[in-house]
Amino acid sequence: METKNIMIVGVGGQGTLLTSRVLGGIITKAGYDVKLSEVHGMAQRGGSVVTFVRYGDKVYEPIVEEGQADVLIAFEKLEAARYAHFLKKNGVLIVNDQEIAPMTVVTGSAKYPENIIDNLKKERNVVVIDAMSEAKKLGNTKCFNVVILGVAAKSMDFTKEQWLEVISETVPKKTIEINQKAFIAGYEK
Repeated sequence: METKNIMIVGVGGQGTLLTSRVLGGIITKAGYDVKLSEVHGMAQRGGSVVTFVRYGDKVYEPIVEEGQADVLIAFEKLEAARYAHFLKKNGVLIVNDQEIAPMTVVTGSAKYPENIIDNLKKERNVVVIDAMSEAKKLGNTKCFNVVILGVAAKSMDFTKEQWLEVISETVPKKTIEINQKAFIAGYEK
């Protein structure tokens, strides 16, 4: 199998690390070689968090180069715009329709960009989900990241059943049911 490249981008506290653990788990269980690399900016202060996931028959390095991501999962719109150049031409960009103002916007030294999703759609294959609304419908906003993963899973090589099994093995026991429901909500969008 040719190496597949996935990026997960978001803001500290959005669950990018749990998402990468689920992704790494399903890839390992399927028998592929996998390399993960996590880059934390000021994650605990709401800064960017980037996770690279590469898998295939044999993967030699964890970093995804610009223009090489098959799937880019963005938990926040500005992060999608910031990292869109990593997506390959025929790749898919999964974007959570959520705004989290960076510190420069909070302090008033910059404005949050307008029309991010419309601009991304001009040159890329973009799938948009309001994952927070979907999570609210389920009664737990903390599982919005798994809703996004459910949407992204349709652009990957694994069955819904495989995903649900790995979710049950990865998340804390008391959250298995809600996370599986969140995944299905995204998968069925």
